[in-house]
Amino acid sequence: MHETTALLIELGAIILGLGLIGRFAGRIGLSPIPLYLLVGLAFGTGGLLPMSASEDFVAVGAEIGVILLLLLLGLEYSASELVGSLKTQYPSGAVDFVLNALPGAAAALLLGWGPVAAVALAGVTWISSSGVIAKVLTDMGRLGNRETPVILGILVMEDLAMAVYLPLLTALLAGVGLAGGSITLLIALGTVGIVLYAALRHGRLISRAVSSDNPEMLLLVVLGLTLLVAGVAQELQVSAAVGAFLVGIALSGEVAEGARRLLTPLRDLFAAVFFVFFGLSTDPTEIPPVLLPALLLAVVTAFTKILTGWYAARRAGIGPRGSLRAGGALVARGEFSIVIAGLAVATEPRIGPIATAYVLILVILGPLAARWTEPLVARVGESRKVAKPLAECTDGAAGPAAVAAPAPAAGHGDTPAPAPAPVTPNDPEPVQGG
Repeated sequence: MHETTALLIELGAIILGLGLIGRFAGRIGLSPIPLYLLVGLAFGTGGLLPMSASEDFVAVGAEIGVILLLLLLGLEYSASELVGSLKTQYPSGAVDFVLNALPGAAAALLLGWGPVAAVALAGVTWISSSGVIAKVLTDMGRLGNRETPVILGILVMEDLAMAVYLPLLTALLAGVGLAGGSITLLIALGTVGIVLYAALRHGRLISRAVSSDNPEMLLLVVLGLTLLVAGVAQELQVSAAVGAFLVGIALSGEVAEGARRLLTPLRDLFAAVFFVFFGLSTDPTEIPPVLLPALLLAVVTAFTKILTGWYAARRAGIGPRGSLRAGGALVARGEFSIVIAGLAVATEPRIGPIATAYVLILVILGPLAARWTEPLVARVGESRKVAKPLAECTDGAAGPAAVAAPAPAAGHGDTPAPAPAPVTPNDPEPVQGG
């Protein structure tokens, strides 16, 4: 078969399959990310039906997918929002890093993978999935809840931290020494600072220069500028993904809204290709040996994410129920974890299988945790309240007389007085969407 013909057939089969899988995932209320990864595992090295003709094209598409993911993420935020989040959320961001990055680093060291792999796996377990979490909050009708700005603030802090973390990881993976890594980090920090300053002071001018009433011209200019900046950033060892993120931050207003509307379908297509490519590059036979460590790591970091959300929400003055909802919503890991693992897999191939299994577990567990963390804890609390008086009666502390004590006098006649409404002074926020 001609090489071009084989390429078209394989690409057509992949894209059609992704479309059908995405529709199926939507119908059952599941994120399509784990299904995309499974498709890649099925058709990659060691899978059921390896695809070779489209491998190079899918690899380039995966790079574009990462760039578009970060560009669209940057378009969601303005420079002023990022600066505001830095000022108000940095303690919560620090707690998030300590609680969720350290388990990944410790796991890599315990497995004997070395310090560079520890830095990479720390990133995999640290960063929550903005895409999965945003969809869960929308589907559950929680966008108006009091805890939602806290959740978004944590996600913004994580996204901004990536602008520093990714260049540092790239330098470490490239074998650059401490001095070279420090220079790369300074370049990254300087670049982020310059972009934030330019966006704050001259954001309107930048957006006006890019703006166009013609959707085709706007698409070409924004996409071309993003790819150009991403390439230059990659050359400077700052990471192409960070360059794309900074372009998104620099654009604002109607330009950002128009670019987001035009680029979202492209983002969805190439992001799906990226997840498939990561699955293609992972040998499925390597996953069963790391399934138990991945499961243990998933359980530990699901709990630490719930603690992170609890701390951040309580710090913002939100009550226990809202704090639990915030923690449960942050559990899901997804696109960023795969991006980090994709960078590291060339240097430390063992990260690929454990990252794949880890993301598969938490991208499924995440929506369940968002829905059931608060009701489950509330039910356990009620069970304890019921069990405590019974235990006291059994021990003779209260005695049978207390159990058989007459009820307080009713109001008028034989109609009992209504029970007072429960008072929850520490949880004033409304409950929406379950």
